[in-house]
Amino acid sequence: MWRGRVPRPPAMGSRVRFDFAAPVMHDRRMHCGERAEAKGAFVLLFALASAISAAFACSSTPPAPRYLSRDELLDPQACKGCHADHFNDWSGSMHAYAAEDPVFLAMNARGQRETGGKLGTFCVQCHAPMAVREGATTDGLNLGQLPPSLKGITCFFCHTVDRVDGTSDNPLHLAHDTVMRGPFANPVANAAHPAVYSALHDRDQLESVTLCGTCHDIVNGHGIAIETTYQEWQGTVFSKPPVGDSCGQCHMSQSDTSKPVAQVPGAPPRRYHGHDFPAVDIALTPFPESVTQKARVQAFLGTTLSSELCVGVQGSQVGIHVSLENAGAGHSWPSGSAQDRRAWVEVIAYAGANVIYRSGVVPDGVAVTTIGDPDLWLLRECMLDAQNNDVSMFWQAASPSENYRIPGQVTANLLDPAVYQNHVYQTFPRSTFLTIAPGQSPDRVTMRVRLQPIGLDVVDDLVASGDLDASTRTAIQTFDIGPSPLVEWTPAKAQMVYQYGGVPFSCVSNTAYNPLSCLPGQPPTCSLAASHVHCKP
Repeated sequence: MWRGRVPRPPAMGSRVRFDFAAPVMHDRRMHCGERAEAKGAFVLLFALASAISAAFACSSTPPAPRYLSRDELLDPQACKGCHADHFNDWSGSMHAYAAEDPVFLAMNARGQRETGGKLGTFCVQCHAPMAVREGATTDGLNLGQLPPSLKGITCFFCHTVDRVDGTSDNPLHLAHDTVMRGPFANPVANAAHPAVYSALHDRDQLESVTLCGTCHDIVNGHGIAIETTYQEWQGTVFSKPPVGDSCGQCHMSQSDTSKPVAQVPGAPPRRYHGHDFPAVDIALTPFPESVTQKARVQAFLGTTLSSELCVGVQGSQVGIHVSLENAGAGHSWPSGSAQDRRAWVEVIAYAGANVIYRSGVVPDGVAVTTIGDPDLWLLRECMLDAQNNDVSMFWQAASPSENYRIPGQVTANLLDPAVYQNHVYQTFPRSTFLTIAPGQSPDRVTMRVRLQPIGLDVVDDLVASGDLDASTRTAIQTFDIGPSPLVEWTPAKAQMVYQYGGVPFSCVSNTAYNPLSCLPGQPPTCSLAASHVHCKP
């Protein structure tokens, strides 16, 4: 940052000389060391004052810029002028949408009512942190009356964090200044705000994960962890230096070429880092950049899982195995509010035009939890009360959750048996083999993984309690996971891989899944998906 020097009068012994006896006259030329023609005499005191004034002015630099005030910097609109790309990204992100999300607003309203107000700032301290810190809300019930500058996760909130004081529930400490912290060691002087480098804001430093992660690990009032994304990352290979990956390296895409990232004079070319933070959630009401947001989420999910579909046929017995590898997420999958997410596997087997088996086939507009499918492979987390009963709302959770998700990768060492920890498989049907009629052997089997960021059953629960408008239901998106989501097995496409229960299985994959990396029932083996114990389904 440019700093002006404070002008000082000449020190004792300076070579600057003042001739107090000379007749001088003061005019504007004195300010640049020029000497006026003397035409009259002035008193000694005035001559001294004039000379000292000249010395001050000649060594002075331009005044420091007038930075934006704190109140001005609270508003993301103030950032738009210099950081248009960042603002446009952020304006369509879930960070900007956090306090507008109707599901959040409904859950908070219901939670405040059902806990008698004890929920307090629990939700809003993450969804509108500046509103809490500015004393504008104590429960989030008045967010509709607050200015946009206090809603969502804003530029000011993230970029004034100077330390992290805990491990969950937004323990971020904000500096008591208007210095903006960022990833560049040589910030450019500007007239808007001072700027400094911060490792917390540098996506290339693993330390930056504490800035993101501690807002994405949530522990409720009963001490139960209801979101564990940061904790999950800590147990993966992505957390291990020197080759680990930070949150920003996945969720803040880096440009391929350099360009000025601020529209200010002298801004050097740098790699731009996206501020749209694609993950899984999307806006459910009209919101800027919503079409782009949905496309980026779909593309992001396309790199998450590798999958394999294997089919075994012998006589009247048919077995179908689906193996999933969490190949791209730096944490479990799905993650975040996994108790509300609904991911499942759809399998359909055909004999000619006839469907001889299916599982996970969910009609549009139907909640996956209501289809009554005994073979359904549903990936989710289940919250439990003190008696281990399945509960739907996070403030009701009083016992550790049951986890039915795919873990993240823990090692890159192919000789380490733990390398298969992020591989999980399931059998269809659960009884291992399907008995078919003569002439009904499958000639085609399809599989895809589907995901709803918020399950329709969760939405229906909030609608039934009167806290959410029923129209929200139609906005719930169902994503298909993978670059080519529909995996299709046919005898011609498949390759023989293994035997299971005496039946030979052949496999296909649309991804880089290694067909020999996970053989059900054979070492080295991946894990059979756990059956749900307390949560239904």
